Amino acid sequence: MSAFTLLSDCPFIAIKKNPTMQFETWLVFLLASVGLSLSPGPNGLLALTHGAIHGTRRTSYTILGGAVGFIAIIALCMFGIGALIKASVVWLTILKWVGGLYLVWLGIQVWRSPAIAITTLSKPVHTKGRTLFLQGLLSAGTNPKGLLFFSAFLPQFIDPHRSLFEQFVVVAATFAATEALTEYGLAGAAHRVRPWLARVGKRFNQACGGLFIAIGAVLPLRT
Repeated sequence: MSAFTLLSDCPFIAIKKNPTMQFETWLVFLLASVGLSLSPGPNGLLALTHGAIHGTRRTSYTILGGAVGFIAIIALCMFGIGALIKASVVWLTILKWVGGLYLVWLGIQVWRSPAIAITTLSKPVHTKGRTLFLQGLLSAGTNPKGLLFFSAFLPQFIDPHRSLFEQFVVVAATFAATEALTEYGLAGAAHRVRPWLARVGKRFNQACGGLFIAIGAVLPLRT
């Protein structure tokens, strides 16, 4: 008799014999999520920029908004709407242009942000937490490239013989946590290099804003 059998028969220890997701499958998804989070993207850049402008603590609102946006995208993809959008040229085109226009608008806002100050006498850049949350949410939720990517990526890890909702909880929690930790690290790094950012002044904001504008302008034109 194996140790697993003895433990599973013990009335004080409950071991789920049919887990929501196989550990090997979850581990592969975790590694893939880490790789995706470390790759350049709008939300990582937004966390870096907000970390430099607002500090790590307030950037937590941005990161939380991005996590909620990614969870919404994963839900759409896992419950079938992603396939509908992929099949509809009209909806795909609309989503591309909405996401692109928002990224252009966001880039303009970052471009116009004041230079970062390092002295306590300087007036801090104050933005409401709700505004930061919405920027993170919309940056993740209006990105059609992310929606299409997850529509093709997630089916590799879904078991049709298990509960789809329970698998969604595991997948969404894993990716959201991975993405949030990565973005928090970027925001923290930006906060520690504030003296350097203060020297380059507004050019840093213009470079990040220009990158957002470029992404927003190119994204709707990609097939």
